[in-house]
Amino acid sequence: MIDGIFTLSVDMVATLAIAILLLLLGYSLRKKVSFFEKFCIPAPVIGGLLFAVLALILKQGNIVTLKMETTFQSPFMIAFFTTVGLGASFGLVKKGGLPLIIYWLLCGFLAVSQNIIGLTFAKLTGIHPLLGIMAGAVSMEGGHGAAAAFGPTVEALGVQGATTVAVAAATFGLISGGLIGGPIARYLIDKHQLKPDTSDMETIETFEQIAGTSETSKITSHSMMIHMAVITVCMTLGSMAAGWFAKVTGQVLPGYVGAMFLAVLFRNLNDRIHLVRLDQYTIDLIGNVSLGIFLSMALMTLKLWELFGLAIPMFVILAAQVAFIIVFTIFICFRLLGKNFDAAIMSAGMAGHGLGATPNAIANMGAVTEKYGPSPRAFMIVPLVGAFLIDLIALPNIVWFINLLK
Repeated sequence: MIDGIFTLSVDMVATLAIAILLLLLGYSLRKKVSFFEKFCIPAPVIGGLLFAVLALILKQGNIVTLKMETTFQSPFMIAFFTTVGLGASFGLVKKGGLPLIIYWLLCGFLAVSQNIIGLTFAKLTGIHPLLGIMAGAVSMEGGHGAAAAFGPTVEALGVQGATTVAVAAATFGLISGGLIGGPIARYLIDKHQLKPDTSDMETIETFEQIAGTSETSKITSHSMMIHMAVITVCMTLGSMAAGWFAKVTGQVLPGYVGAMFLAVLFRNLNDRIHLVRLDQYTIDLIGNVSLGIFLSMALMTLKLWELFGLAIPMFVILAAQVAFIIVFTIFICFRLLGKNFDAAIMSAGMAGHGLGATPNAIANMGAVTEKYGPSPRAFMIVPLVGAFLIDLIALPNIVWFINLLK
């Protein structure tokens, strides 16, 4: 009993078990509930938030308070971002050509704009500026992964409720991105009477060859051990590098940022000297498992009661974010990307991962191309940028804003 309320302490192994069970529950519910499937709501978000709501009810009813040991959360988080870095092949960037570079720079501009919007409206509504950043690029372009990763960093600076705000904003953005992406593309296609260009249908095949991606990859215990060795070494050295950087410069730098950038360096050095054979399918498999467990654990331990006093300021900020990205995709992205069919499809993708996540972008583009025709180039560029390239711009941008406002 603590302060008159029964408190249940859960050790790290039991917490991990609950996180995995909630993840599996999320997968099951997503198959059964059409809303979750339609808007590409990630399984860990479904299971984790349901548990967080249950914990809120138990606490507010003075029934029981849950105290969970999240020791495993950080290693899984760093492992996920390390796999993101290992997927960052500059050979793929070269294959994407000028449209990829333009799309990438547009994503970088969007990340800066989202932080400025969050900061501006945070000051106008009277909340801590760093909470505005949490409702900016951290949760919009960053999604639930960055929200759950940066939240504890900002809370360590004394900003209570940063993780809860970021995750709530990411959930709002995820749904919004799924709602507006399709209508944006349809508007552009119908207005400009655009037709698909099928002259580059071999683009995806070439992309897969360079990436080394194949669902038929043979995964053995030996190959898995090699990939785990690469990932854990990058995690260790990257975290050490981040700690050294923070000590020398005095700037806050989460450990996973160092691990991710070290993984980028290793991937591209390995592409030249062929030290080990990396398989993208295996990397993605490890990354997906790590992300699922990390997110499930982060979301199920959210303190939702910290949102009570922030609901109105958050809604104002998020409404401004949605309005901005609609204008941004229609009047800037579409024009700079060539004002053609591919540009319209990529605009739908931008709305998807600019407010939510890469699966949102794929779902948006898939819904539009199913009606109007294929866009191989868009399906190569958008996932490539959304999956890892955007982090090379967005993460330093977020770190800079946090250090500016700490």
